[in-house]
Amino acid sequence: MAEKQEVVDYSLANPDVLTKYKVAATISEKVLAEVSKLCVAGEKIVTICQKGDKLIEEEVAKVYRTTKHKGQSHPTTVSPSSFVTPYTPLASDPTESAVELKDGELVKIQLGAQIDGFGSIVCDTIVVGASDKVTGRSADLILATYYANELLLRLMVPPGTLASGTDEEKAKAAAVKAPTQTKITTLLEKVAKAYECSLVESTTSWVFERNEIEGKKKIVVAPGEGGKGDGTPELGEVWGVEMGLSLSDSGKVKNLEQRATLYRRSANTYILKSQNARKTLSTIQNKYGHFPFSLRQLEEEGGDTKFKAGVFDGVRSNVLRQYEVVGDKEGSPVARLLTTLAITKNGVTKLGAPPALDLSKYESDKKIEDEEILKILEQPLSRNKGKSKNKKKKPAKKSGEAQAEEGGDDEE
Repeated sequence: MAEKQEVVDYSLANPDVLTKYKVAATISEKVLAEVSKLCVAGEKIVTICQKGDKLIEEEVAKVYRTTKHKGQSHPTTVSPSSFVTPYTPLASDPTESAVELKDGELVKIQLGAQIDGFGSIVCDTIVVGASDKVTGRSADLILATYYANELLLRLMVPPGTLASGTDEEKAKAAAVKAPTQTKITTLLEKVAKAYECSLVESTTSWVFERNEIEGKKKIVVAPGEGGKGDGTPELGEVWGVEMGLSLSDSGKVKNLEQRATLYRRSANTYILKSQNARKTLSTIQNKYGHFPFSLRQLEEEGGDTKFKAGVFDGVRSNVLRQYEVVGDKEGSPVARLLTTLAITKNGVTKLGAPPALDLSKYESDKKIEDEEILKILEQPLSRNKGKSKNKKKKPAKKSGEAQAEEGGDDEE
């Protein structure tokens, strides 16, 4: 009689799963901080990406030494000012590999690590060369993106999760319907308009699963033609929450002339005809699984020089997905943030996130005045167990800008 195969619990109900997510998140945040230091005027983007990828590999190697299935959940990407999508140029392209960062430029850094298929991805926007106060439109954009992101994180908390009071009061709070995706966009637009910015078209947040960063649910902010989200956040889920704002009037996007260099294995199966394509796909599957990777990384492995043809065959057969390089339609600066979070009975826990913004370094003559938005921003992300109740908080309405609380670290 055949033995029953053990069923492994890959949900957050398994403490080991949450631990792996957190370890991956710690690595992601650590490398993000180091890569941010590398983003100085005159530095080549490709060099920064190469160093970031090396750091991810080095940090991952230090943990779970007996686990073979670990590595990056997203390669290091450094996207210039008007770019919306993650960008990682090829070292072999003379033109793109020569692109350098400019002083005062807004750049987006995105990367991530994974342990046993549990990935954390983070993205932050920085101003190159900023050492003191950031003013003008750059400050408007950074602040707008920060507050819009904090608002979206609070809208991810399922109704009633943090309710207190009697059982009747808790039941009443839980019965409230979660905001629709149309409502979410409407609220976020209010924040954007307060700073004279626009939501980036089709900014998408995805539910994360083991070996998958684009699960069955997604939230699409400011959807483009024919685009829409699907599903609402629920307890026990992990999400990659993205926020993108632009200084343009519309936030519309377009494909840029830069070649696509970012790919990932799709869920489709197809027996590729050429031996080279099969070899390339095998390399991708073994090293990156279903997580994104860069053509540059295949180059640097020093493998078969025909890998590009293999990737082309994979895309044509739909076993590989190609990420087009997209930017603001008007060429305006864009800011993006991405947070990996867990939704538990204690609220939202930031597993991996960009560093907390030092609001004192950003000076703007604009502010949020909408009472509904300010009220939401005052809400906590989680139950702050064990934290001082005497900690003073700057009143949001007095300053005209909601001082959003950081999420707690409670686990369950």
